[in-house]
Amino acid sequence: MRLYKKEGDVIHLICFPDELVEKGDYLAIEDQKAKKGLIVQVIDTQFANIPGILEDILRDVITEESIHGEDYDPFHVSSQITILKDTRLVICKIRGSTNNDQVSSNVSHLPSRISSKIARFPIETAVEDRFKSRPIQLGTTKSHAELTLDAKTLDGRLNIITGKKGTGKSHLSKLLVLSLVDNRAPCIVLDVNGEYVNLSKTKPNSTKLQRRVIVLTPGLNMKLTLSQVGLHTMLGILLFALDLPGNSARVFSGIWRQLQERNELTLTSLGAAIQRWDCHESVRDAIISRYNTMVESGIFTDDRSKASDLERIAQELSEGGALIINMKNQFSTMRRMTVEILISKFTDLLTSWKLRAVFLFAEEAHLYLRETYWEDVITRMRHIGIFTTFITNQPDTIRESIYRQADNIFLFNFANENDLETVSKVARIDGESVKLIARDLPPHHCLIIGEAVKNFPIVVNVRQLNVETMGETRFFFKD
Repeated sequence: MRLYKKEGDVIHLICFPDELVEKGDYLAIEDQKAKKGLIVQVIDTQFANIPGILEDILRDVITEESIHGEDYDPFHVSSQITILKDTRLVICKIRGSTNNDQVSSNVSHLPSRISSKIARFPIETAVEDRFKSRPIQLGTTKSHAELTLDAKTLDGRLNIITGKKGTGKSHLSKLLVLSLVDNRAPCIVLDVNGEYVNLSKTKPNSTKLQRRVIVLTPGLNMKLTLSQVGLHTMLGILLFALDLPGNSARVFSGIWRQLQERNELTLTSLGAAIQRWDCHESVRDAIISRYNTMVESGIFTDDRSKASDLERIAQELSEGGALIINMKNQFSTMRRMTVEILISKFTDLLTSWKLRAVFLFAEEAHLYLRETYWEDVITRMRHIGIFTTFITNQPDTIRESIYRQADNIFLFNFANENDLETVSKVARIDGESVKLIARDLPPHHCLIIGEAVKNFPIVVNVRQLNVETMGETRFFFKD
């Protein structure tokens, strides 16, 4: 390969037919005299537009069909022309520089065209910390080298995993959950499709795992008494999950406080009190309809022996574990009720320092998180210790302001231009790189952008897991 030209942060290289490069590869352009160089990433490859090549190709097509015989080429010119026809132009983006083998983000040197040498650059050596105290083995890079991240690069961070369906988003999310648990971190997973419920089960003939995974299904083994929920959380459910008008909410607060003062706060007594409360008929009807929804959900109970102790569960998770909230086959209203309860209760536990921090994984969050929660989850809750990872195949459902605050983006394949445009506008690298690389990513390959890879975008093939991951597409026709 030879250095051809530089335009802004774009480097053009001449690549000959016997030199193989692909999108996402990293190359080092080293100036032998100055002992400095550039680190570039391949974002596209094209045929070199050499004058006369088109005419020569057309001439070959015509002569192959009309002229027969043997070529006489004493000076071996045809072999040189053949090489020129397949010569490629490799378009790269400058990602950093080297100075006496030290990697830096400062780019102030332009290597020589004549004395520079171009070779593959092992980018994993630049992004990995030499001594990792909390390793996460993610997969392999384009050069088939192992890529290991430090769990600390996810600590206190906002992460987004996105890509079209079937590309491996949930698989990566499960890998991150299990890796954090192995590093003794507490995780909560809002599982919309029931894909995480078997994370504690290994595949046949695999080594047995010793991980703490608790699965709660709202209405089945996740039930709470009214006193456990509290008035503040209940008002959040009524106002934001069940759309109760403000006037009716104030009446409900009065009913709740009166029952609480009498030590009669139960689901049964609450229903009876609403029926006899002195208020307008429309207000009573509004509260009764929401009350009936709460009863039918099965989340609330008067039997303390059947109630879930979220504080005890939080203590169990504090030394490492995953709480899976299985919301499969539940209506959107019940999902929103469940999330209101969980976020409110864990916020209380974190505020009172009964839990130091928690990693929240939200699958398809737009299905159950209300609009006002987006900012709340990543700003206020981030400061009290809820570190969120959003997983979605609809990137336009996440606000642009959320993307701009994201520390790490794990981007899988997207073919849709609108989806690519959404991510490219707010990624920490140029939009052209995002569009050109992400469009051609094969399944289970993702482009990592952000602090986890020290802002060097890296394509990684996510490794397999030895657990029952579930979530695979169900097929009718099989070999």
